[in-house]
Amino acid sequence: MNQDWRGALIRRLLLLIAACLLVGLVTGEYGWALAVGLGAYLGWTLVQLLRLYKWLKEHTPDEPPPDGYGLWGEVFDSIYHLQRRDQRVRGRLQAVIDRVQESTAALKDAVVMLDSEGNLDWWNRAAETLLGLKTPQDSGQPVTNLIRHPRFKEYFEQGNYQEALELPSPVNDRVRLQFYITRYGNSEHLMLVRDVTRIHQLEQMRKDFVANVSHELRTPLTVIAGYLETLLDNVEDVNPRWTRALQQMQQQAGRMQNLLNDLLLLAKLEATDYPSDNQPVAVDLILLSIKADALAFSGNRHHRISLEADHNYKLRGSEAELRSAFSNLIFNAVKYTPDEGEIRIRWWGDEQGAHLSVQDSGIGIEAKHLPRLTERFYRVDSSRNSNTGGTGLGLAIVKHVLIRHRARLDISSVLHHGSTFTCHFPPTQVVKRS
Repeated sequence: MNQDWRGALIRRLLLLIAACLLVGLVTGEYGWALAVGLGAYLGWTLVQLLRLYKWLKEHTPDEPPPDGYGLWGEVFDSIYHLQRRDQRVRGRLQAVIDRVQESTAALKDAVVMLDSEGNLDWWNRAAETLLGLKTPQDSGQPVTNLIRHPRFKEYFEQGNYQEALELPSPVNDRVRLQFYITRYGNSEHLMLVRDVTRIHQLEQMRKDFVANVSHELRTPLTVIAGYLETLLDNVEDVNPRWTRALQQMQQQAGRMQNLLNDLLLLAKLEATDYPSDNQPVAVDLILLSIKADALAFSGNRHHRISLEADHNYKLRGSEAELRSAFSNLIFNAVKYTPDEGEIRIRWWGDEQGAHLSVQDSGIGIEAKHLPRLTERFYRVDSSRNSNTGGTGLGLAIVKHVLIRHRARLDISSVLHHGSTFTCHFPPTQVVKRS
C-alpha cells in the first residue's frame, strides 16, 4: 500500500510539473508557471489538512471522515477503515464488560471495584444490599466514608490483605460480613464481601457452649481436686494400693484444671476485639520476669536462655494478655528443647514496628504442620502434650492475644534444628521512648 501511494504521488507530481511546463511553453514564463502550479497544489494540500484537523477536533466517535480524492482520498479511506476496526474492537470489549457485569450482578456476594486512592468505581447489586451503596451518588466516594467501622479503616489503610476481615454490616448490625481485598492493575483494589452470618452464629454457639461447659465443670473439678489433695495429705490412712491411683488422679485433675483455665481465657479473649486496658507496657521488664520463671522451670535440664531486649520500645495493650502470650512462647521453647539446649529471646524495634522472637535449638517442626499450629488442640505429635503436660491451647491463646493487639505471628522451623516464633507489632501499637 505504501509503495502504491508513493507511485501515485510521484505520478501526480510529474503530471503537475508537465502541465506547468506546458503552460510555460505557451506563455514563455516557465518559472511563474511552476510557482503557480506548485502553489496551487500546496494550497489544495493545506485545505485537506484543515478538513482533517476540523474532523479530528469536532467529530463524534461514529462520524466517518470527510470524502476526498487522490492521495487524500486514500488517507481518509485508511482512517475510515481504522475507525471501523476500532469500533468492532470496542464493541467486543463492551460485550465482555457487559457479560462480566451481568454475571457479577447475579452473585450473592458483593463485588466492589476501587481506584488506587480507594474511591468507588463500580459495584454490583449485592453491594447495595449488603453495604448500602447507592447508585449513582456514591460513585467516586472514598470507601472509608461509606464503611465507617474503625477496624475497616485501619485494615484498608494498612494494606496487608492476607487475612480476611469480619465485621457487622453497615446496614444491619445483625448481619456479619467477611471482607476480602485484592490489589490489581495500577494499585486498584477489588473488594469481595460475603455474608457469613450463619457461620458466625454457629461459631458463636460453639464458643458459648465451650465457655459455659468450662465454667460449669470448674466447680465440680475443684471439689474433686480438693478431696484428692486431702486424701494424699493423709496417705498413711489410705490403703497403700490406692496411693499411685490417687496420685495419677490428682495429676489428671490438674491437667483438666489447666485445660479449663485456658478455655475460659480463650473465651474471654474472643469476647471483645480490643483489650480493656490499653496502657504502655514495658516489654523488656515482662521478658526479664518470664526469663527468670523459664530458668526455674528448666531446673536441672540446664537450658542456656539469653535475653536481648531494647528498653526504648513499649507496647500499647494489656500487660496480663501480653505476659500470657510471651510466656506460652518461651515455656514452649523450654518444653521442646533438649537438655542443655539454647533459647534466645530478642525484643527490638524498627520502622516497621516492634518485634519479639523466641528461637530455640529444639526438635523442630515439619513444614506441613506450620500453617495449623495455632489451631485449638492441634497436635504435631499426639504424644507431645501428654509428655509435657500441655493443653494444646497455648499457641491459640498467643494468636488471639496478637490479633487483639493488631499483631501477627510468623513461624519458621527446620526439623531437628529448632524453631523461631516471631511476633510483629505494627507502629500504631508501639510507644518509643523519646
